Amino acid sequence: MPDADAYDYDLPRELIAQEPLADRSAARMLVVRRSDGALAHRHVSDLVEILRPGDLLVVNDTRVVPARLEGRREQTGGRWEGLWLESLADGVWRLLAHTRGRVAIGERIVLVDADGADRFTLEMTGRGPGGTWLARPDRSGTVEQLLGAVGRVPLPGYIRGGDARADDLPRYQTVFARLAGSAAAPTAGLHFTPALLAALADRDIGMARVTLHVGIDTFRPIAVDNLDDHPMHSEWCDCPAETVAAVAAARARGGRVVAVGTTAVRTLETAAAAGALAPWSGPTSLFIRPGHTFRAVDCLLTNFHMPRTTLMVLVSTFAGRGLVERAYAEAIAQRYRFLSYGDCVLFE
Repeated sequence: MPDADAYDYDLPRELIAQEPLADRSAARMLVVRRSDGALAHRHVSDLVEILRPGDLLVVNDTRVVPARLEGRREQTGGRWEGLWLESLADGVWRLLAHTRGRVAIGERIVLVDADGADRFTLEMTGRGPGGTWLARPDRSGTVEQLLGAVGRVPLPGYIRGGDARADDLPRYQTVFARLAGSAAAPTAGLHFTPALLAALADRDIGMARVTLHVGIDTFRPIAVDNLDDHPMHSEWCDCPAETVAAVAAARARGGRVVAVGTTAVRTLETAAAAGALAPWSGPTSLFIRPGHTFRAVDCLLTNFHMPRTTLMVLVSTFAGRGLVERAYAEAIAQRYRFLSYGDCVLFE
């Protein structure tokens, strides 16, 4: 029986990074060689030396939207807080919500901007899965337009209690972000700069894109004892034909497919679920856990993750639980910075 307790560990609170580095690529990078378990302490900028000509980076080009919402209940005036998770086909938003008292279906929430000015309202139309709410905005526009009018940067609670500043807006976004839709950043991608990408390209290291819109459920701890009983969340992803072709070309020239982040892994492995990588667009609820056969990923660059999460299970399935435990113990001993604004590890 797959035991969720096996993916737990003690994370010292003082190692959870509260601020991003001024230079993204200056982050420390623990290089873990899966073939023999060797560990090396490097920096992200060293990827130019570590990766080989012909390798292919696969990045997630999702764009984080200002998903954290504040407002008041129209009837009572009570404070209301929310987090946008996704927009459904009929224009209804699915979100998490917090307020004092019990919100009723049909109730209206007045959303305010950063200056406290009223902007538009949400009608709470029903309940969604996992304790979420369904709500309909009373203003037309794209999600990015509406959230841009009222939203804040959706920093996770372990960074300053979720209290975002103006400088978090550009920093909690990858340099290759393109398609709006994430409620959280694909954090491994935060380490890249235009200069680093150019240096990698000069060394004939390619880059291809996938999209996975990150939902907040990604970071929630596993609440069951048996992994098989965990209700895996669903996220929308896309693996385009040009990325499938780029992966095939890299493999043909002897290059490795280097997934930048667990979201890129989930997208590629979803697209390869039938046995061979093929174009894919749609929701994925793939839970990568022991027994999974990796078909599209050779190396993984990823941040250090929260204990007892599906992300820890994914990384441990890729590299082996014992090796991941040793790598995390070394990172803690060497005072690496953990989680979203922290350092990273490259599993070769």
